[in-house]
Amino acid sequence: MEENKKIILFDGVCNLCNGFIQFVIKRDNKDTFRYASLQSEIGKKLVYERGIDSNSIDSVVLIEPGVAYYIKSDAALQIGSDLNGFGSLSRILYLIPSGLRNIVYDLIARYRYAWFGKKDTCMIPTPELQSKFL
Repeated sequence: MEENKKIILFDGVCNLCNGFIQFVIKRDNKDTFRYASLQSEIGKKLVYERGIDSNSIDSVVLIEPGVAYYIKSDAALQIGSDLNGFGSLSRILYLIPSGLRNIVYDLIARYRYAWFGKKDTCMIPTPELQSKFL
């Protein structure tokens, strides 16, 4: 793995999650992130190494190697803070207590397949994006 890269783990079969990853890739002007699905071997390994209960994770985990990891709305806001044009919005949303943010996050996560659909297999990155995926 590359040093100084934050890792986003996502549900590889979730259409909403895949759309979110495409959104992040387009706005990651500083090439901050690398990506892996939660279903991949590396995704499972990274979750296990951090003692994260994979049954409690509904879609996104952000890992800053050697620093910390974030789940649920904290992960989304940390990711947003590194995207061009979204840092201010992330700082404002951080003012909302995480318990309240996570109620909304959990609601969306619970119904994401029904609302946005689900793929049969994980997303396969294009050749241009392959280097960004672990």
